[in-house]
Amino acid sequence: MSSVIGLTGGIGSGKTTTAALFAARGAGIVDTDAISHQLTQPGGTAIASIRQAFSESLITRDGGLDRGEMRELIFRDSNARLKLEGILHPLIRAEVAHHVALLSTPYAIIVVPLLLETGSYHGMIRRVLVVDCSECAQISRATARAGMDEKTVRAIMATQMSRQERLARADDVIFNDADLSQLERQVDAMHRKYLALAPC
Repeated sequence: MSSVIGLTGGIGSGKTTTAALFAARGAGIVDTDAISHQLTQPGGTAIASIRQAFSESLITRDGGLDRGEMRELIFRDSNARLKLEGILHPLIRAEVAHHVALLSTPYAIIVVPLLLETGSYHGMIRRVLVVDCSECAQISRATARAGMDEKTVRAIMATQMSRQERLARADDVIFNDADLSQLERQVDAMHRKYLALAPC
C-alpha cells in the first residue's frame, strides 16, 4: 500500500490544480469529490438512502441528487448536513480505502475538502497537506469557476474550518496565492519530500 497524504484546503484554494500537478509527477490521486459525485449520480449507491432520509424533491427527474436543492437545504439546516454526511462519508471512505489499496505508486494523495473538519481519515493518512490562499483569492476563484455568487461562496466558507486553524493543523503547506509556476515549484519540492518519506 502507498504512503498516504491527505490534501485539503478551503473552497477555491486550488486543491484540484495542485492534485493534478502531483499526478503529473507520478503520485496516485484519489478525489473524494469525484467519488461523491459517482455515489449520487443516477443509479448511484447513495441515492436510495438519500431518498429515504430526505424526500423525492431532492432527487432529479433522471434519478440523481439535486445538488443545488441539497446545497440550499444544508445551508438552512445543519441537521440536514449532518444527515447527508452520515450517509455519504462511510461510503466515500470505503471507496477511498479500496482505491488506495489498488495503487502501486510510491505515495497516494487523498483530496478531501473537509479532511480536518470530519476527522474521517485520521487512521489512514500519514501527513496533512493544506493548500492555502487568501480569502480574496478563494472568493475570486470560486465565483469564476463554479458560477456561484459571493454570498454563496462565503456561506460555504463559513461551514469550513477557519484558515488559521487549518494552517495550525497542517503538516505541510503549499501557498497558492501567486502564479502557476510558483505552485509548480512548491509541488516539485513537496513531491521530492514525499518520495523520500515513502516506504521502499
